[in-house]
Amino acid sequence: MALGFLNKKDSSSQEDIIEEDFVELDAKMTEERQKVVVRAESLKEFDDVEKVQDKLRANQIVWVNIKPLKQKDMTKLKRAVNRLKKTVKSIDGDIAGVDEDWIVVTPNYAEIERTSDEINTQ
Repeated sequence: MALGFLNKKDSSSQEDIIEEDFVELDAKMTEERQKVVVRAESLKEFDDVEKVQDKLRANQIVWVNIKPLKQKDMTKLKRAVNRLKKTVKSIDGDIAGVDEDWIVVTPNYAEIERTSDEINTQ
């Protein structure tokens, strides 16, 4: 029998197994709460998209006011939003338009819940 040592009733061998094969672990559990940072940024120029990207890469949720750039140059706004979409995709985050003047971008730990009305209109 190859595993015959399992059936032995020798108390000294059981003590050796207990002392040698088990490691006592500290069972202290920590419930550390981490705060989620939510930022608000405005896109006044196309280059402002870099600030939003930096905040997003730093795991911060960012509300982005797109109205200033929208009023100034719609082409640059589209480029900026496409750039944010690529960044969001690369970090497995989420992006959604809140209304005509605001979008929200989130890192991978947050998900934007969409209502059925929003899904039907897109």
